[in-house]
Amino acid sequence: MEYYSARAALQWQVELGADEALGDVPINRYELPDTAPGKPARPVPVAAMAGAQAAPPPEPDKVDPVADARRMAQAAGDLDGLRAAMAAFEHCELKRGARNLVFADGQPGARLMVIGEAPGREEDREGRPFVGRAGQLLDRMLDAIGMARGAESAANSVYITNVMPWRPPQNREPTPEEIAMMVPFMQRHVELAAPDVLILVGNISCDAAIGKRGITRLRGQWAEAYGRPAMPMFHPAYLLRQPQMKREAWADLLEVQARLREMT
Repeated sequence: MEYYSARAALQWQVELGADEALGDVPINRYELPDTAPGKPARPVPVAAMAGAQAAPPPEPDKVDPVADARRMAQAAGDLDGLRAAMAAFEHCELKRGARNLVFADGQPGARLMVIGEAPGREEDREGRPFVGRAGQLLDRMLDAIGMARGAESAANSVYITNVMPWRPPQNREPTPEEIAMMVPFMQRHVELAAPDVLILVGNISCDAAIGKRGITRLRGQWAEAYGRPAMPMFHPAYLLRQPQMKREAWADLLEVQARLREMT
């Protein structure tokens, strides 16, 4: 029997309700009820028996992490509320591998706010930004212009945070998607902390704040970020590896000091 004739015969058998090739006794299918317990009400199409795939189930509605972050950030009425909102944010996979949420350090209401990139090992362990070797260098740099995160006066105090509140594994660079979902929180963080001037430390903070990278080109030039004047600067970790670049970092700090005095 040729293929098409065999296929037509098989289809005819399926439509009659045949479900096995051979039986011990003959069965008159016309005397059976239309549906039997445990059997489908309609016969299985031949196409399905020939291996055709069923249509995939509809995908569930996808959640937009950025939109969700924006909603949660705007609902925060103060810094404590923003910290709680970030802790409740479940769309960033970095959270699952981090020990602590690294929120901020220093005095809220400080005139100067430093925005870094992401926590490292020491920061992840202590839950505070810039506490390792790079943080110690940052403290010395700020002290050189009369600023400190532990200062009692807001005029001389510094408020410090990072774009990413969780440490990336192996200190890898955050992905564009991870940065994007943290930007609404960063925007709200600046609004609530209300500094006069920002320092953007490294490429990630520049990317999140002004949408640009290339810190060697950007440093030393004032920009506007989150509605405030911002100075891009080399990351202290980079200065530890390239100490000859400290001259440029010192020039940038003097620019920040001068801008703060102008705004007094």
